[in-house]
Amino acid sequence: MSIAELLANEDLRKLEFPVTRDKVFLAHAGVCPLPRRVSETIAEYARTAATGDQEKFVYPAILEEGRKLGARLLNCQPDEIALVGPTSLGLSLIASGVKFRKGDNILIYFEDYPSNVYPWMALAGQGVEVRLMNTRGLGAIRPADVMGQVDENTRLVALASCHFVSGYRIDYQAIGKYLRERGILFCLDGIQTSGAFPLTVENVDFLAADGHKWLLAPCGAGLMYVRRALQEKLNPPIYGWNNVRCPDFIAQEQMVFHSGARRYEPGAYNLFGLVGLVAALELILETGVANIAQELLRKRSLLVPALEAKGYTVLSADAPPEAWSGLVSFYRPGADLAPLHQKLHAAGVFTSLRVDRKGQKYIRLSPHFYNSDTELQRALDLL
Repeated sequence: MSIAELLANEDLRKLEFPVTRDKVFLAHAGVCPLPRRVSETIAEYARTAATGDQEKFVYPAILEEGRKLGARLLNCQPDEIALVGPTSLGLSLIASGVKFRKGDNILIYFEDYPSNVYPWMALAGQGVEVRLMNTRGLGAIRPADVMGQVDENTRLVALASCHFVSGYRIDYQAIGKYLRERGILFCLDGIQTSGAFPLTVENVDFLAADGHKWLLAPCGAGLMYVRRALQEKLNPPIYGWNNVRCPDFIAQEQMVFHSGARRYEPGAYNLFGLVGLVAALELILETGVANIAQELLRKRSLLVPALEAKGYTVLSADAPPEAWSGLVSFYRPGADLAPLHQKLHAAGVFTSLRVDRKGQKYIRLSPHFYNSDTELQRALDLL
């Protein structure tokens, strides 16, 4: 099923994406609705799980498949993928597991989503200097900004692949190459581009991304990537029967972690979430991430000029094309857009309302590949 075939066949579109039957859902940068095949896969597993040991019906095949699909998505090896769920958990595991030395500093972006701020801020209590990046605009992090704000004592840089309000997509490959050459670790919050734009980890050391946005997966089911060469150095801060060796479930005198990224998975798995995640990854990979990215940029090219023609200011509208994403946030200076957001919601058009540190409110549109031009026009008409 190609994107063109889907958008040309309304019956097929409504079958595969049930939310389109009575809603215009343009909020995938928040929490997505589930596609039919993902929902039905979870439901079928739930029915099967009612007949016996719920683990035995999918374990361990679901883990192997999840790692393989995650590795295909990120262009890495399956043993570099941990199935740990929420982005917040993955980033916290990474922040807690890196060994820092006296005098080390880390560079973060304070205006990022809190999940990619708080785990790093907490390191100040260990004597790590937490540096806050300066940028020209909200989320507009250029390679030059990173290059100019790290030094010989920088141990790690933690950034998001795309800003959750401005929609600015960073050149993480150029940043990662620069940091790798200088022995500086690079951690990426990939939730706002995983499943929407190609996101490969050749120049990334750590990455975390839950599946409940662009991957079209259930909440709390996601991926964490740890480069193989760093797994022995990134100590798991949590311990359990699954990541520490315990033959026959008998605790041993010496604690030895399992090899591979499994070392970051301490206990029982969110099997319902993983079943849905695997189905969602199959859908995204079948559709093709590059194809999805092309379609999202096409939709953006329709939305931005139409919004500007209505007198709105669009964030990142003047960004270079390579920084564009599937997020389109707009505002009028000083205007409270909450009533307009409610108007859209009442009309069955689902968007996101976001606010910056100064109190300016934005409406964020984040359509996915299956949204039709007719749906976009309906939202624009209501504005």
